[in-house]
Amino acid sequence: MQFTKSCLCILFLMCSFFAQAQSTYLPQQSKHIHFIDRLEIKTGAVSDLNFTVTKPYDRRFAVEFLGAKVDSMLGIKPLFYNTDTPLVLSKTDRYNLRSLYLNNQEWYKGDRAVFNSKKLFLKKLYPTPAGMIEKYGDDFFVVINPVFNYRQMFDASNSGQNLFINQRGLSVRGGIGNKVGFSASVMDVQERGPLFFQNVVKRYNAVPGANFYKSFKTTGVDYMDARGYFTFRAAKYINFQAGYDRNFIGNGYRSLFLSDFAGNNLFVKINTRIWKFNYQNLFMELQNGANNNSISNLIPKKYATMHHLSINLKPWLNIGVFESIIFARQNRFEFSYMNPIIFFRSIEGNLGSADNALVGADFKANLFKKVQAYGQLLIDEFNFKKLRADSSNWWGNKTGLQLGVKYIDVAEIKNLDLQLELNRVRPFTYSHFDSVSNYTHYNQPLAHPLGANFNEVIAIVRYQPMGKLNLMARLIYWKQGLDSANGRNFGSDIFRRNGDGRFREFGYPLLVGVKSTGINASFLASYEIKENIFIDANILLRRFTRGSDPAQTTTLFGLGVRMNLWTREYDY
Repeated sequence: MQFTKSCLCILFLMCSFFAQAQSTYLPQQSKHIHFIDRLEIKTGAVSDLNFTVTKPYDRRFAVEFLGAKVDSMLGIKPLFYNTDTPLVLSKTDRYNLRSLYLNNQEWYKGDRAVFNSKKLFLKKLYPTPAGMIEKYGDDFFVVINPVFNYRQMFDASNSGQNLFINQRGLSVRGGIGNKVGFSASVMDVQERGPLFFQNVVKRYNAVPGANFYKSFKTTGVDYMDARGYFTFRAAKYINFQAGYDRNFIGNGYRSLFLSDFAGNNLFVKINTRIWKFNYQNLFMELQNGANNNSISNLIPKKYATMHHLSINLKPWLNIGVFESIIFARQNRFEFSYMNPIIFFRSIEGNLGSADNALVGADFKANLFKKVQAYGQLLIDEFNFKKLRADSSNWWGNKTGLQLGVKYIDVAEIKNLDLQLELNRVRPFTYSHFDSVSNYTHYNQPLAHPLGANFNEVIAIVRYQPMGKLNLMARLIYWKQGLDSANGRNFGSDIFRRNGDGRFREFGYPLLVGVKSTGINASFLASYEIKENIFIDANILLRRFTRGSDPAQTTTLFGLGVRMNLWTREYDY
């Protein structure tokens, strides 16, 4: 019976190849994501395409959303968006818009010749500045690029180690027959991060953002970052994506639903956009634990299914609802959870209530063409009688809250943008009564990197004084209640079973446990010397205290160069 169901699912997917042209997606932390967000705020409205709540962004929708009319010399005329008032773009915004078109030429409606390089490298390579190898035909295209990042770092508080990250590889994306899109990248990575990064690797036997790794010269790590997917459109409004990568749900710097902090995973995603609705189904295969000491043991699998439905309730307001289930079955998937419409909680109850169910809601509001307010509410447990008894202290009051605001062109300074965000998650959230169904993948949190039982405030200032220069300052401050040395469970460690070490039913307010405080301040300056080639200089200051223990401090300086790749973050 399982085999029959599997065959039916595969047949359903195969039928979708008789479809319309399909787009690939902008890479994780693409330099264009903040620009797209800026332009949406500038319109004072939420995109009718409703694609900016989940990441990665669809390349085609990004280009169609901007919808600028460009003349033969790529001189940008006024941009309109459901309004008679033109958007005024700064010189830097026009630079970013040209860069977005250049890097997504397959969806550019004008003459691509305007992007041609003045002189080809080695007479064949880089026909445009954005692609080492590019070919656009009537019913196909392909773009191939090298990816590279080397950053040398120095920790003034721990000067005995040579700190660095070295990433190099290749990426390719394309389309076939105007029906199927594909994208893939592979990187070989050697990394020796700051001491707090090394401590995380030792504690969890996992590298943040990576899966299997090997030790490299005692204190470093060596791993592969390989990802890829194909995508196709089954109908005018329904898109499929299947591959090995990561996803993100939300408008904030963090997400309480699903973030890209953990490593890549196998997934199938169905996105349905019709009228003002966007409905996403996400099915993921995850690893329960990690195996970095031997390659001969199979890591147990678990699974996640998620629904996210959002609607543009007003031209300026988007609201959404979210639900997810984390579960494990011996050598099989639970096909009841493949129903793309029904509420998961009702299925989970019918199956015996053994799985980890979460629900939530989110919103985004673009106001005054200057401000975006956003937020998320997560509920992991709900028992009305217990909440009435003592809502703030019952251990099962497992909830999370995010509130944030983005403010662009602060004090009328063009391209000076500010973001403020508050995240708070109560004890035991994301954990479960067994060690399989917690909200994790490969020994890493699926949502917030701190796990649970914390308050966090984030402030980010971005300034792009000219097209080629980007400056970013970020301050993260958090307080968290940690487990005690004698094993008492205060709900911060989402990998523990929520019954292990829990010694009472009530008495678990937010931040209960061993008090800890952290501050992570960073500054990054990036200069784009050629399209997608950056020189980076960064500073990171971090201080962490736990109870009465001595403070752990980091003073990190870095200098590097990268090509077609994002920066490696140590933001935890």
